Amino acid sequence: MTGKAIIKLSSISEKDADSIMSQIKSIAEQLNIKVKGPMPFPTKHIVQTTRKTPGADGSHTFERWELRIHKRMIEVFANDQALHQILRITVPDTVQIEISLS
Repeated sequence: MTGKAIIKLSSISEKDADSIMSQIKSIAEQLNIKVKGPMPFPTKHIVQTTRKTPGADGSHTFERWELRIHKRMIEVFANDQALHQILRITVPDTVQIEISLS
C-alpha cells in the first residue's frame, strides 16, 4: 500500500529536530521515495518574567526565561516498508513526533 505520510516534529532543541529530519530524508533516498521537505515553521518563543527575590524585601530585579520551540514538517510518499523503517528511528526526549497518514 502506498500513501502519503505527513510527519511533524516539535522540539526545544533545533539540532535534535534537524538530525531526525536528516535521518528520515536519508531513509527516503535509500528507498527511492518521493519526499517534500523538510519545511521549517516559525520558531515559537515563550517568555516568562519572574522576580529574583521571593519576598517583598530587597531590590526589584527581574529575570527573563525563554523557551524556544522549533517545528519542522516533511511529507513522505511511501509504502509500508519505508514507514516501518522511519518508525524505528530512535527519538530523543526533547522531540515530539506527530504522524498522519492519508
